[in-house]
Amino acid sequence: MDEHKKLIEINNLQVSFFTPAGEVKAVDGISYSLGYNEVMGIVGESGSGKSVEAYSIMGLLQSPGKVIGGSILLEGKNLLDYSRKQMMDICGKEISMIFQNPMTCMNPVYTVGDQLMEAVTCHDKSVSKKEARNRAIEMLNMVGINNAEKRIDQYPHEFSGGMRQRAMIAMGLICHPKLLIADEPTTALDVTTQAQILELMKELQAKNNMSIIFITHNLGVVAEICDRVSVMYAGHIVEQGEVNDIFYHPKHPYTKGLLASMPRLDSEGRERLIPIEGTPVDMLDTPKGCRFAPRCTECMKVCVEQEPPAVCINESGHISSCWQHIRQMKEEVGNR
Repeated sequence: MDEHKKLIEINNLQVSFFTPAGEVKAVDGISYSLGYNEVMGIVGESGSGKSVEAYSIMGLLQSPGKVIGGSILLEGKNLLDYSRKQMMDICGKEISMIFQNPMTCMNPVYTVGDQLMEAVTCHDKSVSKKEARNRAIEMLNMVGINNAEKRIDQYPHEFSGGMRQRAMIAMGLICHPKLLIADEPTTALDVTTQAQILELMKELQAKNNMSIIFITHNLGVVAEICDRVSVMYAGHIVEQGEVNDIFYHPKHPYTKGLLASMPRLDSEGRERLIPIEGTPVDMLDTPKGCRFAPRCTECMKVCVEQEPPAVCINESGHISSCWQHIRQMKEEVGNR
């Protein structure tokens, strides 16, 4: 397999919700690619379009949401051209997803084992019930659920929150997908369980050689598991790069604001957290220029009038969309 080939490429994806109040451009022209065996973090505050993008990839977008432009290429094939039946065939097998709240995603009237076995037999009709059960037990063991032979016959309500999330991960991985989309999978869990789930996902990613799109608003989680990061704000990707570039050399004012608002263990004394001032964008009435301009401490006149272009910061693919970069480049050229 060509290691330079991309597993998934998202090009200028545009998703809108057509509401009685007007069109909400939830995802407005985002692009990125993900290689084999790579973890991409999608970061941003609530309402930035992170989950909408994930549901678009999976073909799970509900009305009044609609993909109105762009392409989602999985190994060169555009998923937006697939029929509902074709999407059902690849969901679970090629692409899988684990959700934020496992209690609402698992059927309470079926045992955990029944639901895991159904995921197997749905994609491979030749698998016997016994083989499917054995694979389900194997997966429960793999995700760290003790006494899996007994646990497989229990119902979701008999599992703790962390155990349910492990069962959801087992369900997502049981058909060995190439791409796993994790939509804030640790948000509903306590800190200790969060750490265990992240460690588990890192182990499984290495063991199964799969790629992960990890959606979260927690930058600490991103530092733990991701290779690259895309920072989203109001439907746009405002900064993108390798995890060290984003954490140690952030360029966009929004990324800097997110990092400044994080508590630090190495801080001396009682340092105050610095919040990002202002309120999130009204997606029914987005600003003409940069969407972050109304909240930006570095806002210039051009920021309010024109949307900034994406600027490549370095050779590793660190990209940021801010007029400050254009100004700095002009100043550097003028000083030569």
